[in-house]
Amino acid sequence: MLDGWRELAGASRAGDAVGAELVARWSQPHRRYHDLDHLRAVLRAVDLIEDWARDPVAVRLAAWFHDAVYDGRPGWDEERSAQLAQDRLPRCGVPAGRVAEVARLVRLTAAHDTLAEGDRDGAVLCDADLAVLGADGYAGYAAKIRQEYAHVPDELFRRGRAEVLRRLLAAPRLYRTPPARELWEARARQAMSAELAALER
Repeated sequence: MLDGWRELAGASRAGDAVGAELVARWSQPHRRYHDLDHLRAVLRAVDLIEDWARDPVAVRLAAWFHDAVYDGRPGWDEERSAQLAQDRLPRCGVPAGRVAEVARLVRLTAAHDTLAEGDRDGAVLCDADLAVLGADGYAGYAAKIRQEYAHVPDELFRRGRAEVLRRLLAAPRLYRTPPARELWEARARQAMSAELAALER
């Protein structure tokens, strides 16, 4: 996995240290869904739709950082992850303009529906982050999300999760890039609709 990081950040002692830190963060024991498997899945999804991106390197760097800080606090986690990118990437020799773009992209993942029309890099990252909704193993993904919120009582979780699903399903498009819509849209809507129906029983 670190080979892919070195391709992005360069082979240097500082870059290797940042890569090792990121792998350690993604491997924290409290994570159930937002773990190394999720990072790998997002990077694989970027590979499938990267032709849509203007700066695929920035998108991949943002994927590495987008849940690097994860305490189950929406908004706060993404902000801290963006700040981590701003602190660590200059050590790897990443130019200031790209560092700023990576931090911007990481912040976007806090609320995918804030994505501006024409933001191709943002669209690729957000679509890759949501690829799980239309991929194999949706039931396992949903179960891991519940495990990450094990501290939330069942009824509160059901209401909150149903609200998230309704909001996503109400959007005219789950995915912003044409290749992602072709790959995942129909299947994602079917899987989310089934989960919502089960929650509302």
